[in-house]
Amino acid sequence: MATVDRWLLPDGIEEVLPPEAARIEVARRQVLDLFQSWGYEFVVTPHIEYLESLLTGAGQDLDLRTFKVIDPQSGRQMGFRADITPQVARIDAHTLRREGPSRLCYAGSVLHAQPRALSTSRSPIQLGAELYGDASPSSDVEVISLMLAMLQLAEVPDVHMDLGHVGIYRGLAQAAGLSGAVEQQLFDALQRKAIDEVISLTEGLPADLAQMLRSLVDLCGSREVLSDARRRLAGAPTPVLVALDELLTIAERLSVRFPDLPLYFDLGELRGYHYHTGVVFAVFVPGVGQSIAQGGRYDDIGADFGRARPATGFSTDLKTLVTLGRAEIELPSGGIWMPDNTDAALWQTVCQLRSEGQRVVQALPGQPLAAAAEVDCDRQLVQQDGIWQVLPLVS
Repeated sequence: MATVDRWLLPDGIEEVLPPEAARIEVARRQVLDLFQSWGYEFVVTPHIEYLESLLTGAGQDLDLRTFKVIDPQSGRQMGFRADITPQVARIDAHTLRREGPSRLCYAGSVLHAQPRALSTSRSPIQLGAELYGDASPSSDVEVISLMLAMLQLAEVPDVHMDLGHVGIYRGLAQAAGLSGAVEQQLFDALQRKAIDEVISLTEGLPADLAQMLRSLVDLCGSREVLSDARRRLAGAPTPVLVALDELLTIAERLSVRFPDLPLYFDLGELRGYHYHTGVVFAVFVPGVGQSIAQGGRYDDIGADFGRARPATGFSTDLKTLVTLGRAEIELPSGGIWMPDNTDAALWQTVCQLRSEGQRVVQALPGQPLAAAAEVDCDRQLVQQDGIWQVLPLVS
């Protein structure tokens, strides 16, 4: 009979050991406290639910990354959540049903059948915030500012941010009357900056629209890109010009709040194009090939849940945040060793110490005092004159 290595874990699935698990948990609490200070309310979503709910709106792109199972009770197909965003959208649209703006945040493990990249985890801890019910650039500026405040809290160094707007390409594609297949092919070519393919796919279009679509390949770079885009897209349809104005407004407000933040603009970058409707953004740091935090506007995401609502938000992986951050995460150190003793007074003393936030570890039968150091205890409970007292640990 073949030997089974029962300790092996699947590729991309990892366990987190102490003290790293403690550092992640402390960071989670700190970030959620930050979100709360901005008015974001914490929600908890289910790990598994019916597939139709998980793969609506933003979830459509997650089909290949979602583990699927059959519910033995209903016989219906279910999925393990690969992204919490569609679940939070359902809470806003169907469960809370607030009329005004709603700010929600979350933190929880997700599971990916396919990783984002070969080197990334398939079991990240997704952390994020969403703002529903307001379609103005002010909401986009708020969630981007909150994301940057989170990165500042974690002291992630050398942060750079990319900004784009899917409304620019979408408006040009609609004006050109592109078929679904051609629009997708042109989308793919733009992502690869394949100018020859872009030229080929836009042949036969009105000259002005063809030229504007081709210009998206090289409309990328620093702030000057927006001025260049205004000139080269001057004859674009109104929705395109509105999108450019929104992008400029957001960039100006961010520059006031974060004057030292490097901003990079790419009008041909269509990250999340199939569900985003407005500004898209992502944060990068040197040496990491993938974005470490990302988001954008995805209006009408609640339509599948009975109520379309404007929405904007961002997400990150908490484990990545802790790994890249340089903030000192202070973990409780030291503790009090409690002898294996049935004295009622000892128990009352221990309960009091724990209620005060002290860490007390009980000795088990046969454990010597030397074992106290192994569990990071630097003090001990000793009975003197009939009273249990905390004294320095002396082996």
